[in-house]
Amino acid sequence: MTTVMASFSMVFSTIGAMDDASAAFEMGKNCLNRITTDLENITIAEQPFYKPPKTDGPLDPYRLQGTNESIGGTRFAKLQLASRAHVPLGGSPREGIAEIVYYVQAMPDGSCQLKRADHLYPYPRFEERSSDPILCENVKSLAFLYYAEDGVESETWDSEAERFAYATPAMVAVRLEIAAGDDVFLFQTTVRLPLVRKKQG
Repeated sequence: MTTVMASFSMVFSTIGAMDDASAAFEMGKNCLNRITTDLENITIAEQPFYKPPKTDGPLDPYRLQGTNESIGGTRFAKLQLASRAHVPLGGSPREGIAEIVYYVQAMPDGSCQLKRADHLYPYPRFEERSSDPILCENVKSLAFLYYAEDGVESETWDSEAERFAYATPAMVAVRLEIAAGDDVFLFQTTVRLPLVRKKQG
């Protein structure tokens, strides 16, 4: 009887691990699809309408900014962009260009979640909200790599910065890791942006 019970325990344990892996795979796949859709629907201001920011002047509402933040000693990427891929929540039928922010938030149990903020114009000052949808749980790492038109890559980007000549990247690579039990699953994709603002000046 002890041998039989041990066998059943092993079977159920294996099934549970398979369920965790399947859930992690679906989360990762759906997350990359969502990021890809947002990037493929990016909105930017181009010349002659775009003007580099002046000191203390307003920033471009359609700016793209990619930064890195440390959470619990681990560096996670954060991405802000304007996109036509707005997802109406709460039954709102409104459409338009949304400011979308991808960010990672730490949970009380030490795990991390990837969330997506989505707001139509006028864009509010960004802050982490409990109401922002959770795209992925148990996130182990998130990184974006930005490629300029000439192929030069950067781990961060700011289309309002002189360092980047006020240009937008030509491509964005995404790297996401999700934990499922003792396993970690890696998801990667690269998106060529349909709109690119060339270097200014």
